[in-house]
Amino acid sequence: MSKIGFIGAGSMAESMIKGLLKSGIMSNEDIIVTNKTNEKRLEELNARYGVKTDFARSFIYEEADMLVFALKPKDAESGISEVRPHLNGQLIISILAGISIETIQHYAGAKTAVVRAMPNTSAAIQQSATGIAVSDEVTEAQKEKAVQLFETIGHVTVLDESQLNAVTAIAGSGPAFIYHLIEGMERGASELGMDQETAKLLICQMIAGAANMLQDSGKEPAELRKEITSEGGTTEAGLNTLASYQFEEAIVDCVKTATKRAAELNDMFSASTYK
Repeated sequence: MSKIGFIGAGSMAESMIKGLLKSGIMSNEDIIVTNKTNEKRLEELNARYGVKTDFARSFIYEEADMLVFALKPKDAESGISEVRPHLNGQLIISILAGISIETIQHYAGAKTAVVRAMPNTSAAIQQSATGIAVSDEVTEAQKEKAVQLFETIGHVTVLDESQLNAVTAIAGSGPAFIYHLIEGMERGASELGMDQETAKLLICQMIAGAANMLQDSGKEPAELRKEITSEGGTTEAGLNTLASYQFEEAIVDCVKTATKRAAELNDMFSASTYK
């Protein structure tokens, strides 16, 4: 795989860089990183991973044939517009939550090839669940390259852009929801006298095992849940408590609210672009 330039050096960019290097598909010399003003952050990434870092973005435009925009949504317009004069067939890969392909192309000033992706921070351990959508201008070779890129950091699903807001909520924000669940389980264990490290170990293995069981068994989650639940047993007692707090409804609303926010971000930036 050829060279890749990251415009933005936050946690998601670092997760992707770490995953790419772990996979061995790219060397640190193939990865170039820049950001707007934070020189200390670039020094950290250079020291940690040996990647090239430079404020002179022309260096990236000349060397990289893939440009990953890992900016905050509010910086999308200025960041992408700056690239506009330097675009020369590079593939644009956006991991900007809620920013549509149409808006990215507008900022870029051309119907350029764009891959819109939503990975998550599990990319750092090559366990990301990533959804991607591509513009009509993306060639089959570019699409394959993008899929190959994200496969180095986890599982990739190619889908229609209309589904990416839901992907953002489930795959992008989802780990935070799971971590919050774990916080609650750890707190419950602590209040029952269990030390935090023991609780964390048990919870992590339980979640990993449950995920693998769901994936490998071919059974639906409701079926697996019923298999564990004995009448009058501990599982039923716990599930009844969750039901009393409308646990499932809360999860459904959580996903819907996060999806709605992704759509709002898209509308917000689209409106600012075209007004």
